[in-house]
Amino acid sequence: MDKHFKFTNVVIGLPLFFVFSLWFVYWLQIRFDFDFVENGIYPRSFSGLQGVIFSPFIHADLMHLYNNSIPLLVLLAALQFFYSNLSLRVIVCGILFSGLLTWLIGRENFHIGASGLIYVLFSFVFFKGIFTKYYRLVALSLAVIMMYGGMIWYVFPEVDDTISWEGHLSGLITGLGLALYYGTPEFKKVPKYEWEMPDYNPAEDKFMQRFDVNGNFVNPPKEDQEEEISAYFSSNYDVNYDFIEKEKNESDS
Repeated sequence: MDKHFKFTNVVIGLPLFFVFSLWFVYWLQIRFDFDFVENGIYPRSFSGLQGVIFSPFIHADLMHLYNNSIPLLVLLAALQFFYSNLSLRVIVCGILFSGLLTWLIGRENFHIGASGLIYVLFSFVFFKGIFTKYYRLVALSLAVIMMYGGMIWYVFPEVDDTISWEGHLSGLITGLGLALYYGTPEFKKVPKYEWEMPDYNPAEDKFMQRFDVNGNFVNPPKEDQEEEISAYFSSNYDVNYDFIEKEKNESDS
């Protein structure tokens, strides 16, 4: 495994802790009949700025919370495993910048839910893998787009007026910006064999000289080479033979 990719308890612990905090806030809401909706983002109002921090932890109902929990578990685990040195910065900056952008462009209504952060993670993981051109991270990008590629439609206002497409769009833009801003370490390139090099000449390869264009063996060892090989094995290895002498029959005597 690449030295940059290490499995630790944080890979599991971070997603579980974050999602647990969302469920805990929702439990407080229904247990004590709190109304946290007004703590969400309300665009272009001073009081609405509090939602930049609080809105990812607030959900309207159980289905809303459940639909956000599964992608968060997957994407946070992928972020922590493949980008452990950037994970905390991506989460914090993703929440702040996507929230501020939602506050600027959103409709005059309360915007709540962790879907903005989900779009940050989705966008960051996808674009970062493409930018690095490292085969494992590109594979991760393809896996993410296969699993959650359908989310891209929910950044458009015509799809569903009941969702915060502004929050989704803000998250997508923020994730792209973070992928461009944060650098990644140099990854170890896959080693190439001699025959993969552009200046490789098969005619100069002693091994390839023993084969014709059809792959037939055309250069067997010479007689003196065979004698040297035979002498080597006879001088370095003792061969013992076990035998049983056949008893003579009476007819042979």
